[in-house]
Amino acid sequence: MTNFFASEPVALAEIDVPVFRILGRNPGPMTGPGTNSYLIGKEQLSLLDPGPRDLVQLQCFLRLIGKRKLRYILLTHTHGDHSPGAIPLAEATGAELVGMSAPDAPGQDQSFKPSRQWQHGDCLELGEYTLELVHTPGHVSNHICYLLRPDQLLFTGDHVLQGTTSVILPPDGNMSDYLNSLRLLQDIDLRYLAPGHGSLMSNPRKEIEGLIKHRMRRENKIVSVLSSLGNSTLDELVKDAYDDVSAHLIPWAKKTLLAHLIKLQKDGRAIEENTRWRLTESA
Repeated sequence: MTNFFASEPVALAEIDVPVFRILGRNPGPMTGPGTNSYLIGKEQLSLLDPGPRDLVQLQCFLRLIGKRKLRYILLTHTHGDHSPGAIPLAEATGAELVGMSAPDAPGQDQSFKPSRQWQHGDCLELGEYTLELVHTPGHVSNHICYLLRPDQLLFTGDHVLQGTTSVILPPDGNMSDYLNSLRLLQDIDLRYLAPGHGSLMSNPRKEIEGLIKHRMRRENKIVSVLSSLGNSTLDELVKDAYDDVSAHLIPWAKKTLLAHLIKLQKDGRAIEENTRWRLTESA
């Protein structure tokens, strides 16, 4: 992973529309080197995912914007490592807030109030480029990716990450929705993926297909473990179903495990009784 230095803008190469990645000052086990913010455009600017409230990072954004016009502040979703910095940036620049309102779920930034109710397929026309909103629920219900035209670069937030997989957070997050959202991206002509954490990816089809295969392999492993153990709690299941995951990530693995089980329940393959899970006879 190269060229990752907090608050230092790095230009994305091989695209026509200027895009700078600015790494957030919030490294950690779940954020990697930090949250990626992106400044898009030459004169008519948009800034995606300003991250946590951070005065140093805000001043970095304002220096990079300079005397140009920041038209839009874009949010992929309202988790605390992506959205709280939107309000002070909007107050400093007058930019319009784009995204979906925060759901009533833990970890959501309820301070974010979009300028209107944005929808899947909405487009922001800025002359030198266009941004299309692509609703991609799964990680959380209000997740949006943004397609940059003409470069066919997709800003993926936490939907597609580089070098790791997204945690699915039920009840607001949903594994069925997540897989459907990945399949939706397969129908879009893409050249690059710019994630919320990690580096630019230049083979979108391979990345997306790999994620779908990974999720289905995990689902099959969960079914195999359920078949072997019988009635099991989450704590019992996660030991075998996620035996390839580091111990410090097990609490997060349990959340995604639950999302898989809820999907299996929806598919008629698993059932929960008194906090214990088992396969159905038709599984």
